[in-house]
Amino acid sequence: MTRTVFQKTLSANDVGATGGHQGGVLIPKSEHDLLAMLPTLNPDVKNPDAWINCIDDLGAVHEFRFVYYNNKLHDQSGTRNEYRITWMTSWFRSQHANEGDVFEISKSQKDSFYRIRVICSVEETIIEHISEPARIKLRGWRRIH
Repeated sequence: MTRTVFQKTLSANDVGATGGHQGGVLIPKSEHDLLAMLPTLNPDVKNPDAWINCIDDLGAVHEFRFVYYNNKLHDQSGTRNEYRITWMTSWFRSQHANEGDVFEISKSQKDSFYRIRVICSVEETIIEHISEPARIKLRGWRRIH
């Protein structure tokens, strides 16, 4: 069984640490493989969305909203043209997620649900302090092979 896995290093905004309002975790339009793993959203509809069922490491089921904010394509004064997964902040808080931790989402073709988890960055930080020279930290989404 092949499982497609993507990871994103979380920002302070992603985990709600800045106190500002953010519309969820951004998925760049350039992340074609990640977008292909998620439900198809019709760009002809203004702000199309789909609810995705996710299961965490404890077996708890969560519903997140996958949305294409596209008012730039539909309104003369629209500014947004981006994909996001929303309704995640309370789950991130329950996982004690912090800036620098990694969010992982995966799916196999036969499953109707997504697997999600937060990977704590503490282990990575300890390794960085021990090893020389300093490593470059990747930001944004990356596919895990």
